Amino acid sequence: MKVLLIDDHPLILSALQSVIEGLGSDTTVVGAGSAREARDTLKADDNFDLVLLDLHLGDADGFDVLTDLRSKYPALPVVVVSASDRSSDVIRAIDAGAMGFVPKRASHETLFEALHMVMSGGIYVPPMTMGSEPAAPKLDGDTVPSVLRRVRDHADDSGFQSGGGTPVMADLGLTPRQTDVLALLLKGYSNKLIARELNLSVETVKDHVAAVLRALNVSSRTQAVLAVSQMANQGGLQAWRTSVRPPVR
Repeated sequence: MKVLLIDDHPLILSALQSVIEGLGSDTTVVGAGSAREARDTLKADDNFDLVLLDLHLGDADGFDVLTDLRSKYPALPVVVVSASDRSSDVIRAIDAGAMGFVPKRASHETLFEALHMVMSGGIYVPPMTMGSEPAAPKLDGDTVPSVLRRVRDHADDSGFQSGGGTPVMADLGLTPRQTDVLALLLKGYSNKLIARELNLSVETVKDHVAAVLRALNVSSRTQAVLAVSQMANQGGLQAWRTSVRPPVR
């Protein structure tokens, strides 16, 4: 695995390089101390498997760098590693396309878990309370955030096989049809596509999406992804995947 690490603090850059190299003998880490150096590195060689990005860089805003990376290298997963652990920053990063958000105060084990989850196609976010801080702008009912589009593009239908479900998901109290809608929502389907897939009206789908968001205690699709990702952190990625059954056609 080849990793690009972007951080403008030399000591942190060096420490993180050592930690990430501990993932395995086949792991190569290339450090970049600035946004400009990172862009030059990718321009010369974009054959990376993962990017770890600090949000506070001396020569650029980390969110701007994240947006730029997602635009130019859409297949390259980006994990934010930041001194911040504010819910608003986590939501903003995930909505901008990050596949994970790891606070710098997290343990090495947590970082390893996050990277393994991301490389397995999941999304990692730290434990947090939704709605405790100002959130990213609320999305309308048929907007598909960039992170959800990438979940859709790389989704494996076998990841939604029935398997008994986890207690956390079971406690949501969703109806079978709402569970169908949640499965498709997490794969990045718009309301129109969900309606077509389940042979429902768009208005009915909107009602189901609203019910799902209420059950998860969130106000947008991006926050729904974050909430389910936290359930995955608690019960394991496979436990989350097996808790959502495939839609009935």
